[in-house]
Amino acid sequence: IPKNKRIKKPNIYSVQEKKSKTQSKLCQHHWRKVHLLGRCAKKNWNPVFIDKFSPKTLSLQKKKKKKKHRKRWGLFVVSPSDDAYYRWLLVISIAVLYNWFVVVARACFDKLQVTFFICWLVLDYISDTVYILDTIVRLRTGFLEQGLLVKDHIKLRDSYVRTLQFKLDVASILPTDLGYIATGIHTPQLRFNRLLRFPRMFEFFDRTETRTNYPNIFRICNLVLYILVIIHWNACIYYAISKSLGFGTDTWVFPNISKPGFTTLSETYVYCLYWSTLTLTTIGEMPPPVRDEEYLFVVFDFLVGVLIFATIVGNVGSMIANMNATRAEFQARIDAIKHYMHFRKVSRELETRVIKWFDYLWTNKKAVDEQEVLKNLPNKLRAEIAINVHLETLKKVRIFKDCEAGLLVELVLKLRQQVFSPGDYICRKGDIGKEMYIIKEGKLAVVADDGVTQYALLTSGSCFGEISILNIKGSKMGNRRTANIRSLGYSDLFCLSKDDLMEAVIEYPDAKTVLEERGREILKKEGLLDESADSGGLQKEDAEEKVERLETSLDTLQTRFARLLNDYTHTQQRLKQRVTLLEQQVMTDYSAEANDDTDADPSN
Repeated sequence: IPKNKRIKKPNIYSVQEKKSKTQSKLCQHHWRKVHLLGRCAKKNWNPVFIDKFSPKTLSLQKKKKKKKHRKRWGLFVVSPSDDAYYRWLLVISIAVLYNWFVVVARACFDKLQVTFFICWLVLDYISDTVYILDTIVRLRTGFLEQGLLVKDHIKLRDSYVRTLQFKLDVASILPTDLGYIATGIHTPQLRFNRLLRFPRMFEFFDRTETRTNYPNIFRICNLVLYILVIIHWNACIYYAISKSLGFGTDTWVFPNISKPGFTTLSETYVYCLYWSTLTLTTIGEMPPPVRDEEYLFVVFDFLVGVLIFATIVGNVGSMIANMNATRAEFQARIDAIKHYMHFRKVSRELETRVIKWFDYLWTNKKAVDEQEVLKNLPNKLRAEIAINVHLETLKKVRIFKDCEAGLLVELVLKLRQQVFSPGDYICRKGDIGKEMYIIKEGKLAVVADDGVTQYALLTSGSCFGEISILNIKGSKMGNRRTANIRSLGYSDLFCLSKDDLMEAVIEYPDAKTVLEERGREILKKEGLLDESADSGGLQKEDAEEKVERLETSLDTLQTRFARLLNDYTHTQQRLKQRVTLLEQQVMTDYSAEANDDTDADPSN
């Protein structure tokens, strides 16, 4: 910037005003931004800051932004598993249903087309826009190859172009509306090609069926929709045939539209819909056909009606069977137990308790076997579901707080659900503890030996029996129960057995030590730990651990020995077979040589 001696504190904008006149408008815009900075001293002028807004620099910045935008658009790929893709399928399905219902009706009912033709034009071209956008989205829709989403645009394009859906999509967006120039605007028959976009609607229905929590109800609604479409199309075709043959020319065709009751559009459509429904459901009670064309149409309708009736019966029957499959299986289990109790002459009181227990399971939706339901899932997903359902409950147990995540996952997978009836004893004082329990629902009472006096109440989230399954040395009670616990009502508990716990901690030896230390601390606080017995018990525990390790090593050696013995047996069999083959070959060669010698020496 040239210096101006007459102004000590020149204004940046005023000094550069003459030079900026020849520059672009964009540069002038940024100079106005600089002007907002106000005045400054000569020594603080910054030419680098001023050069930032030169036209050349600004044009380069615009090019870089365009390149970034193009790069982002080039990386744009739609994943079929995304919710956005599912919502887009909903939009395209609405457009397809609009064409399926409205375009066919407009082609047959002239009043419908003429009365609302401006509204139809707007909706038509909105649906055409949706169709074009859907073609672009389909070109950018990825697919899985070896478990990975393909994002190569060339592969996506080639994969889409080779499908039948591409041909239908192209046919559905052909500009057949240009025929309006020759035939006039009231010929919606030119838009019949818009009906070919149906695969996208079917895809939406399939994805909805897998996503919804009520698949059977959705299947029934889907079936009803197809039936309504067929009845609607048949009603429109009936009206079109009547129009071509002449209204009121015989008893079969649509009555004369000049008669009262058939003049308005709603009355006309309702009568055609009524005729179509009676015909397709094979109920009849309509005037018989008169002409050959009418006979052929009625015969075709009867055939379609028979197929529709068979489809309805078959689909509804299978849906009802699927809906009642769980109930039927549960009822079969109840019947089997009833038969067994009757055969074994079980008391009436106990039989009533068993039946009430089953009623509770079914009423509270606890009759489903979780292991059976989840058996088809991979172990990873099964573990994630179990963690999501049970992990927070397991963390409430005192001895499992701050344990390794891997151990908690192992234990979560081993939890088993149990339901107890009112008055059932979960454990009695002095019993050997083989399980620990976590209360999910219900209330339990710590009672005296008489079973009536209550000392404490256990509610949802409480746990008990965790100390007894650790078998801590030095415990005054050993591994026996210290109280009587009884269910007040129906109680839902999670059970973890001692064997499952020991099996899980084998892979986590440090965690086992931590659990035992926490158990000792709990017993020490409650005054149930004998220190002298504990120190002596540790040596015994070390010996037991050594024995367990020796047993494990012995099992491993036995497995290896069995494998080696099996390999030795197979090898020996192969060697015997080879020796046998060699012997046979030697005998064959020897016999051949002997025959040759005999032929060479006839005197012998």
